Amino acid sequence: MIPAIIIFAVSYVLMLAFSKYRPYIALGTAALFLVLGMLPWGSALGTIDYNVILMIAGTMGLVALFVDSRMPQLLADLIMEKVSTVQAAAVCMALFAGVISAFVDNVATVLMVAPVALALCKKFGTNPVPFIIAIAVSSNLQGAATLVGDTTAIMLGSAVGMSFTDFFWYLGSPGMFFAVELGAVLSALILMYLFRKDKAKLPRGGERTKVTDFVPTFLLAGAIVLLILASFLPVKPDITNGLICCALFAVGLIYRFIRERSPSRILAPFKEIDFETIGLLLGLFIMIGAIEHQGVIDLLASGLVKLGGSSPFLMYTVLVWASVLISAFIDNIPYVATMIPVIGAIGTQMGVDPTVFYFGLLSGATLGGNCTPVGASANITGIGILRKEGYTVRNSDFFKIGIPFTLAAVIPAYIYLWLAYGIN
Repeated sequence: MIPAIIIFAVSYVLMLAFSKYRPYIALGTAALFLVLGMLPWGSALGTIDYNVILMIAGTMGLVALFVDSRMPQLLADLIMEKVSTVQAAAVCMALFAGVISAFVDNVATVLMVAPVALALCKKFGTNPVPFIIAIAVSSNLQGAATLVGDTTAIMLGSAVGMSFTDFFWYLGSPGMFFAVELGAVLSALILMYLFRKDKAKLPRGGERTKVTDFVPTFLLAGAIVLLILASFLPVKPDITNGLICCALFAVGLIYRFIRERSPSRILAPFKEIDFETIGLLLGLFIMIGAIEHQGVIDLLASGLVKLGGSSPFLMYTVLVWASVLISAFIDNIPYVATMIPVIGAIGTQMGVDPTVFYFGLLSGATLGGNCTPVGASANITGIGILRKEGYTVRNSDFFKIGIPFTLAAVIPAYIYLWLAYGIN
């Protein structure tokens, strides 16, 4: 177990230190785990979340068609007509991404909203890096607001038997949704402060962009609707979301072929799929699977139980803030999956209702990924988009937005959830 922890820790330090080489470091570390036998070769494929991979590939293809249609430029024009400064535009884009992410997977949200932000930044000549980072962290925040917003929320709802409305009102109190929105209000104020120097006035009076084809927009909107509807299906394949995105991308390609009859134009969207981001995610999935196989995650869960002792408030505090710290470095899905049954046992041993522990786990694990560039798939995707546009994202660029945003979102949720569910 100790060698696995050391290799994992060193790889994360290297990924933070050498951001340009993250995909190669992740894939190399994954291969090292396999060669050393820390993860059986036969188990490697089972650690990969194919739903996320397919969803990223399909949505990137849809977004390429969407960008080609010039719709992002038109949306950027409309935003510029409604807001007066760069600061207001940045906050509005982050809030817009958050609203979508409450109902659609975080990665898909970033892929859909980022092109609009890029078009907006090009129009008024500003650096898009903080815009895209703000969109990514806002997407991660709102993923915990509803039952369908994030995989961790879906897992918790399934384990506890919660319905969609239970996230709004549960056991006689306002639910998780309001805890997240409380954090969203404060984090929006933090974004306004972080963008306080961007007071430049947006240009006015320009002619609106003409959209060349509305079909890609309908396909992208259709993806959002279908992803929401699919979340309500009680039984469905694990790769349902990925299949939806890939199927709509295929429809878009067929439509383009019928419309343009140009092989080069058919192949063009495939070039926009960011295979480096996909490679990074593949490597991370196998790395996390390896440390899970080595018992590292179980060890972390046991350590949390010991730290919490017999005090419900101390247990709750440990769960929230340890989850923030742990999820900053490892994917929150295996961690939450491991902790859900542990929390049930804790509630039984303490003789208390574990609801506040469950919600504290969800809040901390969902938001902890905003602390580092590699803490959440949405962050990795956003940075990948910027890299393809020729921008380098330094760790400091991410930390100065991600860390204060995380604290602003977690602290009010931490207080609210204890007041609502922890005090009997």
